This record gives sequence, structure tokens and C-alpha cells, in this order.
Amino acid sequence: MRAVVTLATAVAVLLLLPAAAAAKDRRGAALYAANCASCHGLNGQGVPSATPGVNGVDGQGPPLRGVGARAADFYLRTGYMPLANAHDQPSRKHVVFTEPEIRALVRYVASLGTGPPVPTPHPGSVSAGLRLFTDHCAGCHQAVAQGGYVTGARVPPLTDATDRQIAEAVRVGPYLMPRFSTKAITPAQLNDIVAYVGYARHPDDRGGWAIGHLGPWPEGAVTWLLAAAALLGVCTLLGRRLRT
Repeated sequence: MRAVVTLATAVAVLLLLPAAAAAKDRRGAALYAANCASCHGLNGQGVPSATPGVNGVDGQGPPLRGVGARAADFYLRTGYMPLANAHDQPSRKHVVFTEPEIRALVRYVASLGTGPPVPTPHPGSVSAGLRLFTDHCAGCHQAVAQGGYVTGARVPPLTDATDRQIAEAVRVGPYLMPRFSTKAITPAQLNDIVAYVGYARHPDDRGGWAIGHLGPWPEGAVTWLLAAAALLGVCTLLGRRLRT
């Protein structure tokens, strides 16, 4: 009898699995239609020129066919998408979707074509990552990953980026950031960069004053200001003694 019940339960589960998968697909499609289609097209074909969209948003966006789960996961989990204005620079903000909704949307976007999956980075060497980050990233993000400004864009700090988001951004190339292929940065090197960015969130400041980790120029400026104030104080003291 117990074997019959077990068999019946297994059959019921197998029958329900396709229905559950279909429900997930429908949920992702519904979320996409409500939040993404006005800019990226109903079938992910993209919207090349500005057209009137929903909620007063003029839709215009790149195609999503073939971008895979990786790009969708990055843009949704960082809050880069959806945008209130298609011409705004994407920036990190509050994520408007719940975890199940993000998974459903990522799955739906991935189904629009063949594309890379969500990566699973494994942080490597911090010292090797420092060299690679200096060569490829520090010109925009600064050596301590605090961000800055370049022509036509704000460079975001990486303090809130997760290991996965760092790995995704390197391959996706969001906004004006260049996209690095596996030839330019190998998977092992990417793991080293992830390790260094993780270290840069809480660097070791032994023997020094961090000054917000703004880099060598502000630190040098503060040093000169302190030295100038000390020198002025010494000169004032000596002048008073000479007068007396």
C-alpha cells in the first residue's frame, strides 16, 4: 500500500512540474510586458527610436535577444533597470522587484535567445587583482574603486557591488564601460579582480589615515596643508621671540 501511495505521489509531482514551469514563464512574461516591453519591444527586438510608452515614459532601448541571463540579472539586481527616462544614465538605486520576480524576469529574458548564464565567481588573488584592476579599471574607478567622473558619465563606486555583479559588469559593459572579452580578461583574471574589489571595500589602513580612500592626490594635499600650518606656527613663534 505504501509503495502505491509513493508511486502516486511521484506521478502527481511529475504532472505538476510542467504546469509550475509554465506558470513561472507566464509570470516572467507578464512582468516583462508591464515593465520592460515599452523600451525593449514585446519580443525583445528593441525600440530604436523614442516612442510613447506607458506611464509617460518614452520607450527606447536596445534589443535583448541573445543577451542571456547574465545581463538581465545585473541590470535588475543593481536597480539600473527599469529607467524613468530612456536617456538617463543607469545608476544604482532601490531594486523595485522582489527576488521571485527577478528570477522570473531573468528566466524570461534568457528565453528570448541563446546567451550567457549568470556567473558564479570564485575570488582569487588580491595582489594579482590589484595589478589587473590598476591596468583595466582604475583609470575610471580609481585605484580604491571609489568611482569618479569621466566625459559624459558618472563612474559609480564599487563599494555596494557584489562579487557576482562585478563579474557581470566586466562582461556586460554597462553604459559607457567597455565590455571585456575572455581574451582581454580571462576567467582566472576576473576572479582576481573580484578578489581585489572585495578587499577594496574594507582595505587595511594600518599606519595611515584613510581620508575616505580618495586616493594619493587628496592625501598629499592634506599633508601639505598640515605641513604649511605647522611651518606658519613655527615662523610666528620665532617672530614673536625675535621681537622680544
